Amino acid sequence: MFNRAEIVDKNFVAFLRGWSSEPARRAAPDEPVVDGTHLSGGELLELFESQITARHLDLIARELRARDVGYYTIGSAGHEGNVVLGRLARHTDPAFLHYRSAAFMVERSRQLPEIDAIRDAILSQTASVDDPMGGRHKVWGSGPLWVLPQTSTIASHLPKAVGAAMALARTRKIGVEPPVPPDSIIVCSFGDASTNHKSALTAFNTAAWMSYQNLPVPILFVCEDNGLGISVKSPPGYIEQGFETWPGIEYFRADGTDVVRAYETASAAVDYCRRMRRPVFLHLKMVRMLGHAGTDFELDYRSLGELVASESRDPLLKTARIVLESGLLGAPEILDRYEKTRSRVAEVAEDVLGDIERLTTPKQILAALAPFTPGAVKAEAERDDYRDRRLEKFGSKKELPESAPPKHMAALINLALHDLLIKYPQAVVFGEDVAKKGGVYHVTVGLEKTFRPGRVFNSLLDEESILGHAQGCAYMGLLPIPEIQYLAYFHNACDQIRGEACSLQFFSNGIFRNPMVVRVASFAYQKGFGGHFHNDNSITALRDIPGLVVACPSRGDDAVGMLRTCTALADVDGRVVLFLEPIALYMTKDLYEPKDGKWLFPFPPPGEAVTFGTERVYHEENNDIAVITFGNGVHLSLRAARVLEEKHNVKARVVDLRWLQPLNEQAVARHAKECGRVLVVDEGRRSGGISEQLFTTLVEQCDPVPPMSRVVGHDTYIPIGPAALEVLPSEVDIVQAARELVQKKAVRS
Repeated sequence: MFNRAEIVDKNFVAFLRGWSSEPARRAAPDEPVVDGTHLSGGELLELFESQITARHLDLIARELRARDVGYYTIGSAGHEGNVVLGRLARHTDPAFLHYRSAAFMVERSRQLPEIDAIRDAILSQTASVDDPMGGRHKVWGSGPLWVLPQTSTIASHLPKAVGAAMALARTRKIGVEPPVPPDSIIVCSFGDASTNHKSALTAFNTAAWMSYQNLPVPILFVCEDNGLGISVKSPPGYIEQGFETWPGIEYFRADGTDVVRAYETASAAVDYCRRMRRPVFLHLKMVRMLGHAGTDFELDYRSLGELVASESRDPLLKTARIVLESGLLGAPEILDRYEKTRSRVAEVAEDVLGDIERLTTPKQILAALAPFTPGAVKAEAERDDYRDRRLEKFGSKKELPESAPPKHMAALINLALHDLLIKYPQAVVFGEDVAKKGGVYHVTVGLEKTFRPGRVFNSLLDEESILGHAQGCAYMGLLPIPEIQYLAYFHNACDQIRGEACSLQFFSNGIFRNPMVVRVASFAYQKGFGGHFHNDNSITALRDIPGLVVACPSRGDDAVGMLRTCTALADVDGRVVLFLEPIALYMTKDLYEPKDGKWLFPFPPPGEAVTFGTERVYHEENNDIAVITFGNGVHLSLRAARVLEEKHNVKARVVDLRWLQPLNEQAVARHAKECGRVLVVDEGRRSGGISEQLFTTLVEQCDPVPPMSRVVGHDTYIPIGPAALEVLPSEVDIVQAARELVQKKAVRS
């Protein structure tokens, strides 16, 4: 009784069987189908065929799910009007699509006849390894069609779509050849409820902010408005009122269930966006049919009358009526095409299922997640074939960074960024305040002057926009090095890394990638300045992001060598890297005594890099205890180690992890086995910090397990003023914990 898919299917068939009217005229396939449109009869029939195909893909998805061989039932029924964009936008216009985009995909596939849209959709529904995106998730995606797979498409894809539009314009400015034609536009579709999401508002605001300043942002926002956010109704007229007058964004509106009128409006919107290079909001009124997904029992929140009214607005019924009234086809001909498409879809489904292979091992599943080619990365990190360009930029051999006296970390990172921008002409540095001001801590000072605003520029005060822009830059062939001003600010936009950037290679089977090196000013020990948001010591949220590389230098020369490797990881393997820079060590010059200068280091010349995953070891000859640490903990532990040796005759080996994700577990185990006792110094919090992973590693990798202890931060936010140091590890804490630990018998293996 309540199988709405069956009812909608039967309604369409009954409509055709009951049609008896004769057309007033018979339209020629090469003439406009109705007065006032540019859409010819032949084009309309192709659009109609794509709509029919999309409908049968919805129906087969539910059949396959009932047989437990299909795994996705969010359909496109009622949204088949997006078929017009599949025709009007080029297949080289990158598309970030709403999940109800079957008609768009089928129609866009016409532009590349070698692509079988039906087979690709069913391969995806059934999680086949032959799915163009690898069978890891049901997504609309295609490399040749430039449809980038989206994992949620609620709104988190909007910032990166805007980023791609901004980056496409920037490629021309800095002389980089983009992977798509320079007059391409970005297509980004979403539902009406998604406009309420902060990610969507970030995207609209960023696009408008740029456009308001007459900067090019060629993005076509397509709002497919069916009036529902799953079960929650959108207020009537809300979208119109909100977007008709949004400064910097041009607004177009059409009935998306009327393919002819939608075609005309969408044609004008696409033309405006491509010609003017400005953001466009195309508002298509749709209708949702068959529920949100196959498991959605709509009668829980909609009346039967509402369902019937929605189904009466079926776009296929409207298109069929136009075809019939224009005389392009008769009802029996349409019905014949409808049933032949049903048979074709069913045949493809059985063919796919007859020879299906699915992912069956962790190795298969993980293959596309975090590619790593050690030899190529090392070679790229050490590549130094840009020496002539360095001389030109720096002026002379005497002015090269490696010719300068030792410097602190902030100065060496600044020089490393100069070096990387020389080495990689496609690299761009951006973030809040990074241009003329040179960043809050002056780490990027002078970059804009040397490389001009095309390559070094300020962003909006919005981390989600910054990370969305980074992804867009990567899609368009740039190598983004964005800056997030403080670690706490990163959490405002964490999903752009967790849900979007780090998932792209995984869900696209490696076809698409968004390499980037995100620099983040991090951690505490700033003598109580600024309070929590300037002293965040938590990296817990970063450590479980699949595929993410987390690097953390504690000294300037390591920062240079690690940045070279991080950039190589991005360039060679498409990796996403978070580079955590300890703020308290930016300007640190001394280690043991005031003015000893022992935390100043020379600039490593080109050709030198820190190998991915390798630790730095201090006092490797010592084996009373291994102190394993990172970041500020290295500086503290070295000072503590001197006290331990001079006052307590304890010889400590200090191990700087440098790479926090993935963790080099073999190195950790080696030092533990050689020293027989392990003290972990983790400036993060007791709960969720890296110390927990290190302890787990020691238990799993060492037999017998050596005595171990940890010095960690308290489970609290960092307060302002001197109180900050009361909740963070201290040199005194390290000495005391080490002394207690050496009372226990060492266990070496």
